[in-house]
Parts: sequence; structure tokens; C-alpha cells
Amino acid sequence: MNELNLEILNLFQEKRYSELIFLIENLNENKNPKLLNILAVSRLLKEKNQQSFLKAISEFKKAYLLQRNENVGLESLTNFINASVDFYDYLVRQRIEDNKLNFNEIIKFFEDAKIEFGYRPQLFLSMARLYKRLNDLDKVLYFYNKLYEKNNLNFNSLSSWIFYNNYKKDWKQEQYLKFSKLLANYASSYETDKLVPIQNSGNSKTRLGFLSADIVKKHSVTYFLKTILTNYDKNKFEIYLYINEEYEDETTSEFKKLVDKCINIAKLNDVDAINKIRKDRIDVAFDLMGITASNRYTLFKNKLAKKQISWLGYCNTLGLNQIDYLIADPNLIYSSEEKLYSEKIIYLKNIWSCHSGFVFNRNETPSPMLRNNFITFGSFNNFSKINNNVVEVWANILKKIEGSQLILKSSQKKEIENLKTIFKKNNVLNSVLFLENTESFKEHLDLYDKIDIALDTFPYNGVTTSFEAIWKNVPVITMKGYNFNSRCGESININLGIEELIAKNEEDYMNISINLAFNKNKLNNIRKKIFNDALSSPLFNSELFCKNFFNAIDNLK
Repeated sequence: MNELNLEILNLFQEKRYSELIFLIENLNENKNPKLLNILAVSRLLKEKNQQSFLKAISEFKKAYLLQRNENVGLESLTNFINASVDFYDYLVRQRIEDNKLNFNEIIKFFEDAKIEFGYRPQLFLSMARLYKRLNDLDKVLYFYNKLYEKNNLNFNSLSSWIFYNNYKKDWKQEQYLKFSKLLANYASSYETDKLVPIQNSGNSKTRLGFLSADIVKKHSVTYFLKTILTNYDKNKFEIYLYINEEYEDETTSEFKKLVDKCINIAKLNDVDAINKIRKDRIDVAFDLMGITASNRYTLFKNKLAKKQISWLGYCNTLGLNQIDYLIADPNLIYSSEEKLYSEKIIYLKNIWSCHSGFVFNRNETPSPMLRNNFITFGSFNNFSKINNNVVEVWANILKKIEGSQLILKSSQKKEIENLKTIFKKNNVLNSVLFLENTESFKEHLDLYDKIDIALDTFPYNGVTTSFEAIWKNVPVITMKGYNFNSRCGESININLGIEELIAKNEEDYMNISINLAFNKNKLNNIRKKIFNDALSSPLFNSELFCKNFFNAIDNLK
């Protein structure tokens, strides 16, 4: 190793990134791909901002183009893709509109590299990440399937593969259980001597610990968790809240005031987080994350309390023996299906979750068709839930009702070109209106006033969006499912007393939607019923829900 390479290596190992960047930038010689990679990586390790991302992406790309047929070029391309995806996420978080990213160029580079190198796991992982941002579910699952076939999945990629299959109807519940059990093998187990012993609180009150990465930005989880936190008996229970998100805002501050203790564990490694929570001597630990993006699955595998429960964040089995219970209701998991879930099922009496409602005045809004003279359907679900089958069904509905339109809006930033292409193939793109995110949550809620009938997604049903629509007295048409995740819409409509809006299959879904659109009296009567009954129903009746919830906790064996 020559003197320059040794100096570069030392600076990198010592994390002296500013000096390293200065050194490489001022070399008189042409920078080879290896140097360009080190330079770009150092930029991103030093600081992630718009300028550093743009420079690093440019350097990764240059390194790839210099030696695209060599392994160093392959490494550069993988870095180029991952840095581009990370930059996209950065722009979304910062709410910066930017069109400098060229995903089509990346896809072209990948196709060339696949011809040259064939299957390479790191490259395929990076492309799965890219296609998530492009909202191309089929491509995401294609890459994860390839990684599975080659036995190259890790914990993060396997959990993502399981999660993304919830968006399609290709998997049966047996497969969710099979692969969720497999996932447990990828999570770390820590030596007992590194961990504080598990102990109960030892006092007259039951101490409950809730773990979530979503107590921020009025996330959907907060509206359901708030029902519990504002109605629990402080003489019988203590509630500790563990936050797995570095960023905190006014939502976080609000929730800190609702609990006995709040601790942020986002920066703690697994062992430190486990010990931190175990020292609090929690009696029952609740996982509100499951295998969603910011999960702390490994903490629950290593046990935080003697009793552990999965609730809210992920509506399927975790396949983890250390999770004792899964909270559901009789509409979601049938007794004959319990063997398809690794957890023991806690059946709440009415519904598995209850929305805390909103602080705004609730008004009975007339159906907008009365002023528009045409029917407006709507879905404010995450665009990832709108798969090819959903688009085909929705397109057939629009074609059957002259002048009808469909309003779509997603709470998550997603590229919509792929979705537009699917609607275009079904010849209804001109009838679809894509809405941008609103400045305020009140503006978001008021958009429901533009909708006559809400259309649920399948098999991945809406939950928060259905509660929102119903709060705004908009009926939701849903379809029967085959597991917890795909029956949420059923449970919501059953508990609201509008079972007639639960379709048996896709054809029935279309017929219900079309018939309701053409029957103005029936539509108005249903909207009136929803307005009159929703708040007293199990969907929003916090007192009833908390009675059922805490009785279930009291009766745990």
C-alpha cells in the first residue's frame, strides 16, 4: 500500500471525513472509481444535505461509468442507486420538490449491469428499494422473490417481503405464518448475562408498556392509542410509552402528558434498549410496530416483559414465539383459523381498535352529487394498496356510471406515474383526480366533503381512512377478506351496522358500488345513518372500547 492510500485509509477509519474529502478533491491525478467511491461515501457520512447528496450521487455515477464492466463499477452502481433512494427520502422528509433524480436512467443502468453480471444480491436489494419509491409493487416483489430463491434475504429484506405481500392476494395466511416464523430466525438473540432479568412491577397497579415509532406528525396510530391513554384507570394501571423515533414534535409532547413515563429509545442499541425497558419492570409490553419500517422486532424476541402483545401497528401474525397475544375481534380472525397465527388471539368484544375522534365540529354534509349532478368516488388510502385488481374493479365501476369520477390522495409521498399507467391501460385515467397533500389536517378532512362514496382497497384494507370517511358521514364499500389484514373493512362496517356495503367478491363490489351510485335515496339514507350512529358505535365509543380492552388485559393468563 503506497503512502497516499495509507493516509486515505487512516483518515477514513478515524472518521476524519472533512480532511479526507479535501485530500481527494485536491489530487492532481484523475480520480479512479475507488477514490470516487470513497469520496462520495465520506460526503454522506460527514453530512446528509441536498448539496452532499447531489455531489455524492454524481461521483457514484461517474465511478460506475468509468469501469462499468468491473466489480468496482458494480459497487459504484449499487451505491449510486442507494444514494439516489436515500436522497429521494430526504427530499420527502424536508418537503422539497426536486426533479433532479432520474430513476429511468438508473433502471437503464441496472438492465445493462444485469446483462453483464447476472444476479448480484446487493444490486437486487437496491432495486427493490428503488421500486418501492416508484410504487411498482410487482417489481418490488419480483426482486424479493429472486433474493429468496437465492437464499440472500436478511432480516430487513425478509420483513419487507412479508409486509409487501399484504398488498396482494397471492399469499394465503399459511404463507404469512410460514415466512413470519422464518423471520424470527433472522433476528438476534442476546446472551442472558448481557441482559437485566425480567421482573414484574410488584405493586398493586399493572404496568403497561407501549412501544411505537409513530408518536409523531399525528400518525394514524396516535388516534387509536389516544383512546387508551385518555381513558385508563390510573388507580389500576400505569402506562409507560417508549418512542422509537428521534424526531419529536407537538404530537410527541401531547402524548408525553398522557402517560406516567415516556422514554425515547431511538438512539439505543438493542441491548441497551432491552435493559432500559426491563429496568422499568413492565408487566405487559405492547408492540405497536410489528414489521413496519421502524420496527424493534428484536427487542420483543429477547423479551421485554413476561407478557407481550401485538396490537395496532401491524394486522397480521409476527410468527414470534415470544409474542404471546394478538389483539383482534371475532370479525377478523375466526376460531377455526387460530392455528394460522403464532400468537394466542385476544378477541375484543366488538372491534379491535377505536378511534379517538377529532376536535373539529362534525356537520352532516349533503352528498356532493346533489350539487354536482354526478357521482364522486374516493379513496385516500396509501397508493401502495391500489394494486392492479383494485384498479380494474374501480375502472369497471367508472365505466358503468357516466360522468363519474374518482378522487385519490395518499398520506405518503409516492410516485404516481406507474399508477397512472395502470389507470390509462384501463381507459379511465381522465376520470381520476390525484390530489396533493394538504397544508393542514383540517383541510385533509374537509376533502371528504367532495366524496359521495368511499371505495376501500383490497386485500389491504384501509383503517384510518375508513374511520375518517365515516366520521365525515361518507359510506365505505369494502370486500370480504381471508385474514386479519384483509377483513378490517368488514369489522368496521359490521360494527357500524352497514353490512350491506360489504361485498362478497369483486363482482359484488362493483354491483354494490354501481347500485348505490344510482340509488340517490338509499345513498342519502345511509349517509344520514352514518352521521347519526357513528359516534355512539364501537368505532368511536371510547368508554365502551376501554372497558373491553382493559377487561381483556385483566383476564390475561
